[in-house]
This record gives sequence, structure tokens and C-alpha cells, in this order.
Amino acid sequence: MSSTPAHPPPTSTSAASAQTGQSGKKGSNTTTNSNKKKQDRQPSHPRDLDQTPSNQSPSTATAAPRKRGGHHGGGGGRGDSPQVRLSKALSWLLRHNAVAQGVAIGTDGFCKIDEVLAHSRLKGFTLDDVHIVVRDSDKKRFEMVERDGVTFIRAVQGHSIKEVKEEGHEMITDAAQLPIAVHGTTMTAWKIIATEGLNRMGRNHIHMAIGLPGDEGVISGMRARSNVHIYIDTAKAMKDGIKFQRSTNNVILSDGKNGDGVIPPKYFSIVKSSSGQILFPLP
Repeated sequence: MSSTPAHPPPTSTSAASAQTGQSGKKGSNTTTNSNKKKQDRQPSHPRDLDQTPSNQSPSTATAAPRKRGGHHGGGGGRGDSPQVRLSKALSWLLRHNAVAQGVAIGTDGFCKIDEVLAHSRLKGFTLDDVHIVVRDSDKKRFEMVERDGVTFIRAVQGHSIKEVKEEGHEMITDAAQLPIAVHGTTMTAWKIIATEGLNRMGRNHIHMAIGLPGDEGVISGMRARSNVHIYIDTAKAMKDGIKFQRSTNNVILSDGKNGDGVIPPKYFSIVKSSSGQILFPLP
């Protein structure tokens, strides 16, 4: 699969400021009879996160033939509101499955909104619905831009699609710019992380926040249910060549030491449980 470099990013806006001159289009994909019955009761919408390529984007990855499935799938609750279902569907497509689903995605992560809305998982949703979700997202997960009269959308971060490489994040060049970088996890995962380090797993980056949920300036970067907080010694890490970036929604991203996707434990400054117990360093 080939991709071309993204041109300099256009001026981006949230759904609140993006142009709404285009009308939303319903997906044209056919569905099974059983799915259709469900759609008659309620529009069918996606459950997870991913990304989609844009044929008109100045930078696109060649899209594979559309097929069902893909990783990072499923997970939407039946009791979710339409906005939550749409947000999960956009994440599923824009972050993880655009290429697998045959939707063109640029190396900057942008996809044509018309192609996104045409996907069967977004059937029943309109452009106005997308604007509302982008505007009201508590974690500011998405961005929309206009290019030559065409509307594009992308997930701000969280990608596992390898073709997405130039997301326009701010490169942090001085540890003073990043006094706190903390990764949230669970006690079960910590038992592995304590010896193997933080791993980006299937994503392109390790995700960190600039504080704990509820702290000033913290928009995203950590799940609220995380009960172990791993603080990174950013000065030591940067001295050894580990790079950090800041996304537009204030998530701190790193591809690990030498781009290997791992931040070793020696760069942890302190690790605490949500109850205040110090897990690292041990006395």
C-alpha cells in the first residue's frame, strides 16, 4: 500500500465553526434483511473507532477493497445515545479501519466526509449530526476542515492505521514544556508494564495526559477508570532521545525509545494507585 506525503495542513475547525453548506448523505451500502429490520427501529451506527482515506485529499493512502470487520471492532452499547453511537462509529473508522474498509485516508488522517457518511456503519446519520458530535465531543476527538469546497474529517489522535504519519502535532523540544506526562492503566496491566515498560500496543503512539482526569487543562489522554498512574521523567527520557508530541486536544504522544513503541521502566519517575499507594519506586 502506498501513500504520498500530506501537504501542509489546512486551517482546521471544529464542527461549531466548520462550514455546513453540504447536506448529509445517507450510506448507499446494502444491508441484510435482519439489519434492515433493526434500522427500521433505529438508525444503524458503529460501535468503535477508526479512520477513512479521502480520494480528494492531497495526501491519500491507496484503499484496499472494502470488506467487513477489521481490528478494533465492536463495543457500542445498545443503550448508547445516537451521539455516542456516532462518535464510536467515527472513531472505529477514522482511527483503525479506514483502509480495511476501502475508505481513502490521507497520511494526515483526513477523509472525505461524503465517503465516511456513505459507510454502512454511519447509515442514517447526516453531516449535521457529525458537526454536532465534533463540536460537543468532551475529549475533542475529531477535526473537520474545508479544502476547495470539500469537507474532510479526521480523528485527532489514537490511530493504529500505519499510513497515518503526519498528524500535525506539536513537537515538544524542551522538558520544561512538559512538566507532567502521566499514563493511566490498570493494576493488572501494571504488573506487566513494571518489567516490560509502556507499550503502544496496536496504536501508533503511547498515550499520556498532562494530569489526572478533572485537572485543569486535561481534555483527554487517560480513561477515567484508570486506577494506576505512571508518571514519566520527561527530562531523562528526552535526554536519551525519546520524543514527545502534543495533539490539538492536549494528549501527549510518544513512539518510544528509538521509535520502537516502548518507554522502558527506567524512565518512570513515580507510579501511584488511585488510592495513593506508591507502586514505584519501591521503598
